[in-house]
Amino acid sequence: MREECKAVKILAVNVNTTRSMTRSIAEAARVVARPGTEIVELTPSFGADSVEGNVESYMAAVGVMDAVVTHVGDFDAVIQAGFGEHGKEGLMELLDVPVVDITEAAAHLAMLVGRRYSVVTTLDRTVPGIEDRLACFGLSAHCASVRSSGLGVLELEDADAARRAVVAQARLAVEEDRAEVIVLGCGGMAGLDERLAADLGVPVVEGVTAAVKLAEGLTDLHLTTSKVRTFAPPRPKRISGWPLSAR
Repeated sequence: MREECKAVKILAVNVNTTRSMTRSIAEAARVVARPGTEIVELTPSFGADSVEGNVESYMAAVGVMDAVVTHVGDFDAVIQAGFGEHGKEGLMELLDVPVVDITEAAAHLAMLVGRRYSVVTTLDRTVPGIEDRLACFGLSAHCASVRSSGLGVLELEDADAARRAVVAQARLAVEEDRAEVIVLGCGGMAGLDERLAADLGVPVVEGVTAAVKLAEGLTDLHLTTSKVRTFAPPRPKRISGWPLSAR
């Protein structure tokens, strides 16, 4: 007999410290979450108000891990809501539950609905980092391009400006780069996917919503992170000043 899907609690962790963006991420996650799935939003207490470079990305990795390990209460999965950012591997070592990065989730789903996808992200300086993370995840072979919208992360809170900038680059990705699917390359773009799909006439995948459905599926299938070799728990040792929130 088929087992009923259980209630699931998912932590949706913003990689930056801007609480209004955390709320937007959580709202987008709740739109696609099935009945019985609880989305718990987390904002790190440590890090930058927007993540747009290597220094801030490495800080975000520490901030996200700190927010998760100091969270009070049980949870069934974690979503890291930062596109192209570091830290997922650390969370996978620390936790037994599934950890879904929005970069990886969006690219996986994009490859299910088209042969080649393009990412439209924020500033040009973030492009190399996204390219590197896609390669690290083994997802770069089908990536036609990573394009910059020219907007900073916090500028995405102006929905009209964000839509115009992203549509312009997405059209070029389809026409010039031969992309068949567009991936929105920032957690702050959550909520734009349906409007952009109507504008562009191609599938548009947004990482937060993609991650929610993958997290639900992993928990339903009772799949957890392998603890053999790569993501084995950290060896017991003294770590000065950790966790940050306990200082």
